[in-house]
Amino acid sequence: MRLLLPISSLRAFVNVLVIGVTGGIGSGKTAVTDEFTRVGITIVDADVAARTVVANGKPALQVIASRFGPSILLDNGDLDRAALRTIVFKEPEQRKWLEQLTHPLIRQEIIQGLQDAKSPYVILASPLLVESGQNKLVNKTLVVDVPVELQIERTISRDNNTPEQVQAIINAQLPRQARLKHADHVIVNDQDLDYLHRQVTSLHKEFLKMSQEDES
Repeated sequence: MRLLLPISSLRAFVNVLVIGVTGGIGSGKTAVTDEFTRVGITIVDADVAARTVVANGKPALQVIASRFGPSILLDNGDLDRAALRTIVFKEPEQRKWLEQLTHPLIRQEIIQGLQDAKSPYVILASPLLVESGQNKLVNKTLVVDVPVELQIERTISRDNNTPEQVQAIINAQLPRQARLKHADHVIVNDQDLDYLHRQVTSLHKEFLKMSQEDES
């Protein structure tokens, strides 16, 4: 059984309850975090942190461009994320190198966001929460779960990718059942927004209670 990181051991980073939200591509993590935003909860998004650390002018982008060449840069000097994604999903060693470079930087950016949070509890949203070790920064993990077939259908519709491209991304992520083993809470997002809203409302009440107990 996984040992949950106690709130007290997070004090060096952040003084509020941290809930990690994760799920495979196309699971609807954004829809879930949008609901938490609606009720006033701060969201620290690992994807935003990942874009920030490789922004134009950042040292990490210079290192990446030196390794992969100018083809991974757009005309304005920004990172061509699609071009880089194509390379690293085809070559596991390149992906490993990229993660070793960026994950510590992303972690630092995330910690800063958690420290700045003002809501009763804070959510860390990350598609690679477990794989990257970011789950060590959270007190509880919430998994947004859908069947793989629905992941593929939603992602094709949203991103105009081919089924093969979506399946490659799914294969690179933690398998569904392995992800669920890390879950303290699960939202099943295979129905409409009203169903999703009810689940978030219930969890919000539970997380508020948990945060109040920690303060007492």
